[in-house]
Amino acid sequence: MGVDDQGRLEHMQLKDRVYHHLRDGIIDGSYDVGAALREVEIASRLGVSKTPVREAFVRLEKDRLVELIPYRGAVVAGYTAADLEEISQVRQLVEGACARSAARHATEQDIAEIERNIELSREALEKGRVDRVAQLLDAFDQLMYRHSRNKWLDELVENLEGHQRRIGRLTVDIPGRLEKSVEQHQRILDAIRNHDERRAERAMQSHIASVMDDRLKAFVRAS
Repeated sequence: MGVDDQGRLEHMQLKDRVYHHLRDGIIDGSYDVGAALREVEIASRLGVSKTPVREAFVRLEKDRLVELIPYRGAVVAGYTAADLEEISQVRQLVEGACARSAARHATEQDIAEIERNIELSREALEKGRVDRVAQLLDAFDQLMYRHSRNKWLDELVENLEGHQRRIGRLTVDIPGRLEKSVEQHQRILDAIRNHDERRAERAMQSHIASVMDDRLKAFVRAS
């Protein structure tokens, strides 16, 4: 590898690190909706030039996590009611397919892993550990993706999953939502255990529609 090639490789690695740092921060709430992302400040904090930060902003705009506004620069994007509906529609298609595929391919070990997730979710609910429940609900989604054993679905959900985790943080405080999600996860598991592909798909789609309905109601109240 020549000097120029080495320089390009180091730039790509640096660019990716900056991108993932900002993406993770937006998804986990370290950067609030509407917050200005300042090139100079971020570059200084991360010890990089402004170029990889600027390039990360462009990628994040494509991910719909950042808006590039003339004369204001990069701003952390929020969601409209229409965004929530459209994301839900895509999730029903993609994650319904994941659940269907999981029902076809799941082994006894896979089923036990999903069951353990639900047991831990119930235990965390009983102890009032809301943050832990939210983590376990995210983990349930990851199990669905993994146990679908479909690499095309797995790649397709990567960006969607980031939005899902981010939006999920906004629904933790909706009364009864966590309990409802755990019970709906149980119905999905029951269908997978019976290798009932169609019922697993319907149960997943019903769950996602239920979450969307609660989110939209909360969104309207907050508007």
